[in-house]
Amino acid sequence: MTTKASTTTKAGKASKATKDPVDAITAQWAEVRPELDTAPMAVFGRIYRIARAMGDRIEKAYAQFGISRGEFDVLATLRRSGEPYTLSPRQLSATLMLTTGGMTGRLDKLERAGLLVRSPDPHDRRGLRVTLSERGLAIVDQAVVTGLELQHEALEGLGDEQVEQLSELLRQLLAGTAER
Repeated sequence: MTTKASTTTKAGKASKATKDPVDAITAQWAEVRPELDTAPMAVFGRIYRIARAMGDRIEKAYAQFGISRGEFDVLATLRRSGEPYTLSPRQLSATLMLTTGGMTGRLDKLERAGLLVRSPDPHDRRGLRVTLSERGLAIVDQAVVTGLELQHEALEGLGDEQVEQLSELLRQLLAGTAER
C-alpha cells in the first residue's frame, strides 16, 4: 500500500487538460480510501473508455458497409494476407483468436453476403480455403479508410511526437500485461 502523498505524486492531479470522469472516480476513492494508489485505475479507466468510445464509432462506420467490427476483422485479415487473399478457417481463427464455432458463424454470414467464398483446399481433402471476393475486397478497402479517418480524428489533439510516444508507451504496457 502507498500513502496519500505518493498517490498524489504517482497519480498526479488532472493535467492542463480538462478533468474527466475518471478524475472524479479517483478523487472519490481518495476521499474514502486515501491510502490507495489509484494511478493504475486512472490509466486503465481511460484506456477502457477510449476503447469503448472508439469501438462504438467504428462499429457505426462499418455498419454503413453492411458489416460488423468482427466481420471487418475477418475481411481485413484476408486482405492483409495479400493476393490471392486466401487463408484456411484455422488460420483465420488463430489470427483473430476465435473459436471454430465463432469463426464458422462469421464466415457463413460473410459468404451469404457475397463478401467471401469457401472452397475445398486443393492440398488437403478435408480442408477448406476462404477467399475474399471482389465485392469483399472493395468493401474492406473502403471500410479500412473510413475506420482510419475516425482514428485520425480522435488523435487530432496530439502532435506527431505525442502520437508516437503514446503508441510506444501502450506497446510497453501491452507487453507487460500479456498472459504469462
